[in-house]
Amino acid sequence: MSQTNVKQALLKTIEGIKANPKMSKVIFRAETELVEDVRCRIKIRDFDPITVDEPPELGGKDAGVNPVELVLAALGTCQEIMYSAYASVMDIPLDGVRVNVRGYLDLKGMFGLDESVPSGYERITFEAEIDSSADDESLRKLVEVVESHCPVMDILCRAQKISGVVKVDGREIHSLQSKAA
Repeated sequence: MSQTNVKQALLKTIEGIKANPKMSKVIFRAETELVEDVRCRIKIRDFDPITVDEPPELGGKDAGVNPVELVLAALGTCQEIMYSAYASVMDIPLDGVRVNVRGYLDLKGMFGLDESVPSGYERITFEAEIDSSADDESLRKLVEVVESHCPVMDILCRAQKISGVVKVDGREIHSLQSKAA
């Protein structure tokens, strides 16, 4: 796994941010659309659309992963990316990273059958497997840096401010302004 390109790109971006701190503020976007039943389409940048669906027992046709699986995939892949990025900058050899993520969800919350049960995951666990010839002390430092700087880990661990509006025929009928804890 070549880390030279990653390191060069990251160091160039870091220097750019140091020279122009406003450059650090970025916005990521995703456009989604309900297509049929519970099947949706995601459009991100210029990539091919991604299909999201539910398994048959949740009303879908299993045409794609479901949203809660995407959350798990986002956490695993973000950790893998951060391991690659920080290992390259910290000059730690990295031959591979795999992350297995599990989310524990009680459907009673999603279906409104028990108000004491959350709609989303009750807990998420992961197991990261790193292939590296580096010493344990260097790898522990890498793990600390990754876990404290992984954006998806941060999103999941820290309450987020979420705002939004719901429109019908262009007319706003609802707005949401959550308060981060």
